[in-house]
Amino acid sequence: MVWPFKSKFRKQIARIEITGAIASATRKRVLEALKTVEEKKFPALLLRIDSPGGTVGDSQEIYSALKRLREKTKIVASFGNISASGGVYIGMGAEHIMANPGTITGSIGVILRGNNLERLLDKIGVSFKVIKSGPYKDILAFDRELTQPEAEILQDLIDTSYQQFVQTVAEGRSLAVETVKSFADGRIFTGQQAVELGVVDRLGTEEDARRWTAELVGLDPEKTPCYTLEERKPLLSRLLPGSRQVKSGLGAGIDWLEFEMSTSGLPLWLYRP
Repeated sequence: MVWPFKSKFRKQIARIEITGAIASATRKRVLEALKTVEEKKFPALLLRIDSPGGTVGDSQEIYSALKRLREKTKIVASFGNISASGGVYIGMGAEHIMANPGTITGSIGVILRGNNLERLLDKIGVSFKVIKSGPYKDILAFDRELTQPEAEILQDLIDTSYQQFVQTVAEGRSLAVETVKSFADGRIFTGQQAVELGVVDRLGTEEDARRWTAELVGLDPEKTPCYTLEERKPLLSRLLPGSRQVKSGLGAGIDWLEFEMSTSGLPLWLYRP
């Protein structure tokens, strides 16, 4: 027997917001939200991205989950103030992309940074004795200069990750690989330029993207609401709203510092202004 009444979620658009640097916490939250979208059978998803990018693996896992969900749910990405590098990669998981004319996007490429404190350590008289099983086990060690063979190994690593990025953009936007490479050199560009390059479909606000999403699945754009799937906040934040504002300043800085420290030496799809 076919149940005559549709779930209330079939008449709503799911909304997931991705903000800040993409790392493991972002991945866990977004994957859980995508699972909810599938279980509740939302007809469409509005994916709001306001991120400079982040770690390669986490971005790839979110993208893969979006591609799987896309087989059942229409997905539209809305680029906010910035959707660069890993933010672009995740956006490739959507069928359609809208950005503001002034959105900062692009930065398609890979970056890896390490720290060389050798001169500072010499000044204060600190040195390290290293016993290693192979010549590259301490690659990117902060107490010495990178050797030429190590630089070549890391460059190969970066080039492979870059090729993965370019291939995904080419497939997601139905562009030739060489066309993508012509602007995938780390440069940033505006949403308006992104439309001209074929990275973005249309220009518009998040509200425009919401209306477009509703139209794509045959819902009334004037009446269809968005159901935002948010991470459950700690009890203190729910009881004391002001505590969230304190976190927004100091906490955001601490979060970014933790991200910088935890990703040192990792290839990143991240725009670093």
